[in-house]
Order: sequence, then C-alpha cells, then structure tokens
Amino acid sequence: MRIARREAVLNYLVLGVFSLFAVVPMVGVLLSAVTPTTDPQAGFHLPSSIDLGNFVEAWNRGQFSTYLRSSLTVTISVVILTSILSIFAGFAFARLHFPGKNVLFFLLLAGLMLPAEAFIIPLYYDLRGAGLTDSYWALILPQTAQSLAFGVFWMRNQFRTFPGEIMEAGKMDGASDLRVLWRIVVPPSVPAITTMCLLVAMWTWNEFLIPLIMVSSENLRTAPLGLAFFQGQHITEYSLLAAAGTIVALPIVLLYFFLQRRFISGMLNGISSR
Repeated sequence: MRIARREAVLNYLVLGVFSLFAVVPMVGVLLSAVTPTTDPQAGFHLPSSIDLGNFVEAWNRGQFSTYLRSSLTVTISVVILTSILSIFAGFAFARLHFPGKNVLFFLLLAGLMLPAEAFIIPLYYDLRGAGLTDSYWALILPQTAQSLAFGVFWMRNQFRTFPGEIMEAGKMDGASDLRVLWRIVVPPSVPAITTMCLLVAMWTWNEFLIPLIMVSSENLRTAPLGLAFFQGQHITEYSLLAAAGTIVALPIVLLYFFLQRRFISGMLNGISSR
C-alpha cells in the first residue's frame, strides 16, 4: 500500500513538473496578449491593466477573418476526406483479403517517415502542371495524402480488434461488407475515429510549409501563414503578436476542450489494441 502511494505521489509530481513546462509559456502569452501597449513589453510580467482591445486590433490589422475562414475550409475538407478514405482502407487492410495486401500496407506506412520537405518541390511542379496551384485544392489534396498514412494505420489497428464473430453474424444475415462496415463496425469505433479526426485537424491547422509554397493569393493564406506575415509587420509589438497567436490557436484549443473525453477514450483504446 505504501509503495503504491509513493508511486502515485511520484507520478503526480513528475506530471506536475511537466505540466508547468507546458502551462507557464501559455500563461505568459495570455498575459502579454492583454497587456496595454503602453506597458513595458520585455519579458513576462503582470500587466498594469487588462486591455482586450489588443485582440480587436490584431484581428482587424491582420485580416484574420479571411485567414481563419481559409484554415477552416482546408481543415474541414482534409478531415472529411481523410476520415472516409481511412475508414475504407483501414477496414480493407484489417478484414479483407486481396493480393499484395501486406506490401501495399507497408508501402503506405512509408508515408509516415517521409517529411514534407522531401517532396514539396516536385509536388509543387506537379500541381502547377495540373493547374491546381494557388487554389484550395493545392492545400487540401497534399495534406489529405499526408494524413492518410496515419489514418489508415490507426483505423486498421482499431478494426483488427473488433470481434470477428459479430461481423460474421452480420454477413450470415445477408449484410454486404459495406453494410457491415457502416452499420456494425463504425458506430462502436466512434471514439477512435474522433481521436483520428482531432489529430488530423490539429496537424492540418498548424501546417505552414505547404500553404507557404502552394498559394500566393492573400485570401487563400491559412491562419499560421497569415500569422507569420503579421509577425513580420509587427515584430516589436509584442502584445499584438501574443493576441494574434492566441486567436490562431483558440479554435483547436476549443475543439480539444469539447472533444477531450472522446479523444482520451480513443487514445486509450488505440494503445490497448496494440
């Protein structure tokens, strides 16, 4: 009993220390975001008063309404495409039998080890040749392909742990593989699918290199790219920069806040399935 308590105290202590490393910079950014521009701007400190006008000024100066709309369009599209393709492909690799299944799966997994920097230049020329650069397709298609390797891997692990007897019972009742997938397998897998969607949304929202290379129109810039341009124009206005950074990060923070239970449940199920 004493050993268990000591281990629990030690675990909480270690987690608390690492939590401080994560929380303290966030608190510093929030304090900077509400600090009046007339206050000293060097370092983290308590502001003399709370100035929420920094968010309004950063929003108007940085045109973040346009950037956030672009990011939402790209992120939602990538999440939907990745989810549908990953569910179909994950089920096929987990439960169906076809020639070259293992070879194709490990070839797909190679995408997890390939950074965007390795293919961004040929990808740009390919999309330019197809007339897709400087469009939403130049942002949606590459990021969908980039997320697909993880999505298929994640859903394959989830579907492999699903009881085969239930699927066989469905087939005996006359259900096709497609009906078994959507009516029997997918509903209990919602936590794992939610976790995958949240991770893909976070990666897509934070993507910087692909939007930087693929688009030049200002109305197609995503939020992180718009934040980089805003930083270059207001490099010494720390309160505005902190406010702009908070605006860009807020949608993903809110998304995680509302879906955290499903996210944690999906993560635990994914870990236990391995």
